Amino acid sequence: MKLGRIGQQIRKLLFSSTNKELLLFVFFLALSGVFWLQTTLNEVYEREFAIPVSVTDIPKNAVLTSDETDTVRMTIRDKGFTLLTYMYGDVLKRLNVSFRTYNRGNGTGIVTSQELQKLVYQQLANGSRIINVKPEKLEFYYNYGAKKVVPVRWSGRVIPEELFFISRVTYKPDSITIYASKEKLDSINVVYTEHLNHVNFRDTLRANCELAKIRGVKMVPDHVRVTFCTDVLTEENIEGVPIKAINMPAGKVLRTFPSRVGVKFVTGVSVFRHLKPTDFTVVADYNEIMEHPQEKCHIYLKTVPRGISRARLETSMVDYLIESESE
Repeated sequence: MKLGRIGQQIRKLLFSSTNKELLLFVFFLALSGVFWLQTTLNEVYEREFAIPVSVTDIPKNAVLTSDETDTVRMTIRDKGFTLLTYMYGDVLKRLNVSFRTYNRGNGTGIVTSQELQKLVYQQLANGSRIINVKPEKLEFYYNYGAKKVVPVRWSGRVIPEELFFISRVTYKPDSITIYASKEKLDSINVVYTEHLNHVNFRDTLRANCELAKIRGVKMVPDHVRVTFCTDVLTEENIEGVPIKAINMPAGKVLRTFPSRVGVKFVTGVSVFRHLKPTDFTVVADYNEIMEHPQEKCHIYLKTVPRGISRARLETSMVDYLIESESE
């Protein structure tokens, strides 16, 4: 009973004079929309398609050193209906080029735009026309297993907060294998990461990043994990660094007064804890003393440990005495 009453109310609602007019309006609106869409899609349009291109039929003893998949962009002209099938169908999803067909025999393969168009036309409807192709050609590179292991280094802008500095950088892995032509293998001694951009950090930073691509070079693996360890900057000094004489002739001894000096520097707290005076090298040059004799001689800070910056001696001149060993 209730269902019958509901059905009667719906019929009255739908077929009342007001709603009949609304239904007729909606019907003709939909019908006009269909005609408009049909007319619109029957017009001729141009649309650019990005088509992935893959190299196939690669011999087992050959290694492709360029990207396995490249992209060609083609502008195609045809009716809207046809272009819709290209946009949402499987016709232009991928284009395969044969290694054996386009191999030039010198470590490269070239597929010209004309050859690419021929391959694409085989998949297009009769009325479709290709009016533009970018790039003008596709190239692929290969070798027969020549490789080399090279270290990895980071590239970019990595700056910690003020009063912090990067004390150590580690890579995982710290080296990779590259495949390329002999000329490229000979010229590459290090590979770099993509451009990194990290600023204002204080804790250890770990970045998973890809390696910067080099044309004609395959990298295995093509990504690394870079860890930047930070430390707090501190200005310190260390006393008792011995002064060593250099260029001394046989039988001569150089004595300086004092025999040890202090060094001031900036470093990280963790680095400073492990420093010893013998980690620094301070020298006095006998040849310079002989060429420019004075009451005092110059001393120089020759080497400093890793992780030290702005190092300087507390004094740059000391008293000295040159003696014979027999004395």
